[in-house]
Amino acid sequence: MRETVGSAGERGSSLPLVLVCWLVAALMALGGVAASDAFLEQRSVQAVCDAAALAAANAADEAAVYRSGLDAGVLPLTRAGAQAAVADSLAAGGTGLDSWSAETDGPEVTVTCTRHVDIAFGWLFLGGEPLERTAVASARAPTVP
Repeated sequence: MRETVGSAGERGSSLPLVLVCWLVAALMALGGVAASDAFLEQRSVQAVCDAAALAAANAADEAAVYRSGLDAGVLPLTRAGAQAAVADSLAAGGTGLDSWSAETDGPEVTVTCTRHVDIAFGWLFLGGEPLERTAVASARAPTVP
């Protein structure tokens, strides 16, 4: 008796393998879309934070400049002035940030921005929770030539 390839005991055994391969391919495609969406949201938050930091760096403390002049050609920044400039910048842009903070050490300001976003297929990868995107931007006050 001759044995044939693909005997009755092996019929249909490739179907689970094909289904698993399709499932993995679908998850990879959906994961790529979700990762791209998260990346674009991060870039959006970073752009907003960069603009706010530049606005804050240009908000020199005029009273300090008039009172004591320029120290080594650097415009002085205050925390209150930087926060006011950041708030104005964010209000004008309609950015929808969940939180932000601005700190300064004198000539440099650092702004931290946070937004919670819903990404594509977040229900699958994040269990329906929003993704937190945080960006940090720093800028120095312009110097006098």
